[in-house]
Amino acid sequence: MAGGFAVIKDVPKTLVYKLVKYRNAQAGYDLIPAPIIDKAPSAELRPDQKDSDSLPPYEVLDSILTAYVEDDKSVDQIVSLGFDKATVQKTAKLVDRSEYKRRQAPPGVKITGRAFGRDRRLPLTNLFKEW
Repeated sequence: MAGGFAVIKDVPKTLVYKLVKYRNAQAGYDLIPAPIIDKAPSAELRPDQKDSDSLPPYEVLDSILTAYVEDDKSVDQIVSLGFDKATVQKTAKLVDRSEYKRRQAPPGVKITGRAFGRDRRLPLTNLFKEW
């Protein structure tokens, strides 16, 4: 959340990993070193924390986020696509509760059709929730 320009602001984690592999292949060597790629993703808010401790695998999470944010699907619609209801509800809740954080984030490149920020805003007050 720090910085003047967030280059990968609108890029899902699974796509970040694909871009890294592509960039390394283009360079012909590990321009982005393997230990960085292989390290478990973490918000690094406490020692030994990993995103997988509290989030589903990124393949699942990115699919749910795409449906919820970009495709504007409801929790029930996403569950009908075959996702676990508790996981979808938790993901939607986390997205909606952290709306205020996105208002503070630096600008970045728009990659998806409906990015966080100007394309998708929720009220910060009155306990708005869909779930």
